Amino acid sequence: MSKQLFIEPSKQQVNVEEGETILDAAMRAGFNMPYGCRNGACGACKGRVLAGDVTHREHSASALNKTEEAQGLALFCCAEPVGDVTIECREIMATKDIQIRTMPCRVEKIDRVSDDVAVLSLKLPTNERLQFLAGQYIDIHTKDGRKRSFSLANPPRDDDYLQLHVRLVPGGEFSEYVHNSMREREILRFTGPLGSFFLREDTDKPIIFLASGTGFAPIKSIVEFAQAKGIDRQMILYWGARTLNDLYMPELPSQWQAEYPNFTFIPVLSEPKPEDAWVGRTGFVHEAVLHDFADLSGFQVYACGAPVMVEAAHGSFTGRGLSQDDFFSDAFFLAKDLGKR
Repeated sequence: MSKQLFIEPSKQQVNVEEGETILDAAMRAGFNMPYGCRNGACGACKGRVLAGDVTHREHSASALNKTEEAQGLALFCCAEPVGDVTIECREIMATKDIQIRTMPCRVEKIDRVSDDVAVLSLKLPTNERLQFLAGQYIDIHTKDGRKRSFSLANPPRDDDYLQLHVRLVPGGEFSEYVHNSMREREILRFTGPLGSFFLREDTDKPIIFLASGTGFAPIKSIVEFAQAKGIDRQMILYWGARTLNDLYMPELPSQWQAEYPNFTFIPVLSEPKPEDAWVGRTGFVHEAVLHDFADLSGFQVYACGAPVMVEAAHGSFTGRGLSQDDFFSDAFFLAKDLGKR
């Protein structure tokens, strides 16, 4: 028997089928709430239960702790209503008219841009295009029926090929397949676009982009979208990596900095090798931002990459005056831990 989900303040009513999460039911009904990982790990879909009860599937305590749960908060991606339930959740209007599709694609090209990062160029069928917002991701369907999530690195205007940045993760079944076995012209299937990590255009606030590793991919999409549209907001990209080699395409943001007066690129290495002869910034990437800005109240922040980085940035940046509503994130969780990415 279905239950009723009431969403405030939009006054929407949605049927929730047995075994369905609040997020799944809302998405099926066309209501676009904020979300990221969809597996209870990032906290992007956290919201308040105003009436009724929910039970939670397994989730990370860092995304929702017991105190927050006792205060009536829930992770909508893994919360199932016990009966009828009323929640408070803002709607992401920008994604409302974008259709989530499952489509085939062909591996057109595999570029190995570093020792452990491959750039996949995926070709859609003739006369097909994927409508998406810069920063969103797709789920690749693997041969064993699982899904692996990868951000789209190309901007929507440049959609002849979908570009994914895939880092080799030891023990990562799909990433090892991409790096060791995948061949051009293979056929894959994917579902997308997904996620609420995209540029908010209803403000002129300056932007701080924070990336670790291949978290650069969706930020590349956003920056190139903004440049093509002529958005002249000030933008600073802090890209964190362990060694110089881990900055797998530093020439691109360096080029942006040279061409666009409103863009600044600050690479940060946490463990530079002696042979790197590194004279730039060192340490944790979020701490570089804290060093540079005593007050973040007038900024928007877009953080993407390792969960520990995203979590540290969120806590420390809001402590420096950043509004909760101006922090947007997409945390990359490993498949071996969470069945994702």
